[in-house]
Amino acid sequence: MEVRQGGRLTEKAMRRGQSDNPDFEKLYHQMVRIRRFEEATAGFWHRGLISGELHLGVGEEAAVAGVVSLLEEGDAMATDHRSTPPFVARGVDLTAMTLELLGSEEGLCRGMGGHMHLFSVEKLACSTGIVGASAPLASGFALAAQQLHPGKVAVAFFGDGAMNQGMTMEALNLAAAWRLPVIFVCKNNGWAITTRTQAVTGGRFTMRARALGMPACWVPGTRVEKVRAAAYRAVRRARAGAGPSFILAVCPRTEGHFLGDPLLRVLKEPVQQAKEIMVPLAGSAVRSPGAAWASRLGSLAGISRAIATVTFEQFVLRSDPLKAARRLLPEDTRLRLEREASEEVESAVTVALRTVEGESRG
Repeated sequence: MEVRQGGRLTEKAMRRGQSDNPDFEKLYHQMVRIRRFEEATAGFWHRGLISGELHLGVGEEAAVAGVVSLLEEGDAMATDHRSTPPFVARGVDLTAMTLELLGSEEGLCRGMGGHMHLFSVEKLACSTGIVGASAPLASGFALAAQQLHPGKVAVAFFGDGAMNQGMTMEALNLAAAWRLPVIFVCKNNGWAITTRTQAVTGGRFTMRARALGMPACWVPGTRVEKVRAAAYRAVRRARAGAGPSFILAVCPRTEGHFLGDPLLRVLKEPVQQAKEIMVPLAGSAVRSPGAAWASRLGSLAGISRAIATVTFEQFVLRSDPLKAARRLLPEDTRLRLEREASEEVESAVTVALRTVEGESRG
């Protein structure tokens, strides 16, 4: 039973199950589990076992693990269309998720949700393919916690593109006005699909949140210890009934907006992509009738700049969160955790594949 004073949780209740001294072994183990599951999922997509676009969270491991590590039973979570990393970190069954991605009726959502629309009743976790919708969903979870389960919190994960969606700003405002126990986590990679975020954004995201009266901070999203420290303060504040917080975690998205992102294909397969993309583009630039020459050249220049920017970010600025986290642990511990995580994911994937094969034979 939680002890309350003046409508707020006492210090003892507020700190229950939480510590400002992180367990780096658990954090790194979760990050490796996330990476291995994403790699396995990518393998399914390349084999044609997953249809449509696949949005991976490779590069977001630290931003996710650092926050989710502070959640406890009864806390809720709403994520964007890169849902598998938070669901893995939250402890959702890996086999059930794999079956869901493969479209099996034995999957987490009976094969009808796919990777963008996962839902776990047990973990109070949901995801959505609607950009920005995780913010109001998490606010709804937080409102329920405030009224029915004081001391519980909700977390919203979304990308920088979602910050320019009206529903996100409305959720931030309402959460601040009602002092909801919610933590908004924006994973910023600087791109809104193929548009540079800075080109369509006025001001700073953290300043928007602060203008509403909530604490907001920037953290390097590739450093799990930095993310966890910021999340600890935010979760502690929310459990105490002091209201929401905003965390801007800057992190890479090494596979682009979706697996097979055309901007990244140009880098990975320059010769092949030159034939498939650049030659038709060059042909369209000289074909008549059409737009003015200046407009055509400007469009080609814009495409070239985008490719150059992605090249620079991928090969010069790229930072792997797992590589940064490895430095926090002894080598023998790191190798043991990597082996355990790989074996766990491989076992779950194997069971899922056998189930799907059995369904196809039946």
